[in-house]
Amino acid sequence: MADLPDELRALVVDHIGIAVNDLDEASEVYNLLGLEPIHPDEVIKSQNVKVRVYQLGETMLELLEATSDNSPIAKYIAKKGPGIHHFALRVENLESEIARLLELGARFINTEPRAGRANSRIVFLHPKWSKGILIELVEHK
Repeated sequence: MADLPDELRALVVDHIGIAVNDLDEASEVYNLLGLEPIHPDEVIKSQNVKVRVYQLGETMLELLEATSDNSPIAKYIAKKGPGIHHFALRVENLESEIARLLELGARFINTEPRAGRANSRIVFLHPKWSKGILIELVEHK
């Protein structure tokens, strides 16, 4: 990423988030494809979600199972069913990217970074601003 100009640093896809009803059931497909989770499942309490991650080159697949009815994943599945929930763009400096996008008129669900998987920090762009797609910005420590 170091070769990219500052304004293009977010163009690396970090992961694709997939909402599922049951991690084990959904994992059957990925296991048949020869994939294995890259580390133990992780519960992200702030999002009420349990995550299982598969690595595909530089991009990860995150299977997301709700741990409560209040979870954004539970609400998504109730409305749209299981499937692709969001994609995440990796950024070097989350605060800088938030400020840059706000200057360009971006709308966020929340501009205050929250804890994400594997000690990352995350924010989400509002899907009404991003033409119906939920986009996550993620900074790894």
